[in-house]
Amino acid sequence: MLAAAGLLDGLTATTHWRAAELLNELGARYVPDRVVEHLPQRIITAAGVSSGIDMALRLVELLVDREAAQAAQLLIEYDPRPPFASGSLANADEATRIRAAEFLRSRK
Repeated sequence: MLAAAGLLDGLTATTHWRAAELLNELGARYVPDRVVEHLPQRIITAAGVSSGIDMALRLVELLVDREAAQAAQLLIEYDPRPPFASGSLANADEATRIRAAEFLRSRK
């Protein structure tokens, strides 16, 4: 939505890997980071579900303070310990990437 509105033109940004090409087409420059901040523009982007939580906690820190963000993290019991090391394209093996892509293609 930010890219479609032109708010990311020329900026680096992140999104779910499936939307990376679209993000570039809309004028942003995709980077595979979990969270990307452009604080002077008041813009923060996140890559996926768990990075969205990271972004939300960062926003609490920016808008309130670090202690409030830490309390929020505790309140939602956010203590990620994924059972597999396949939560990003950089970490997932080829077979996992292929299976995920096939799943997404079958849902179009």
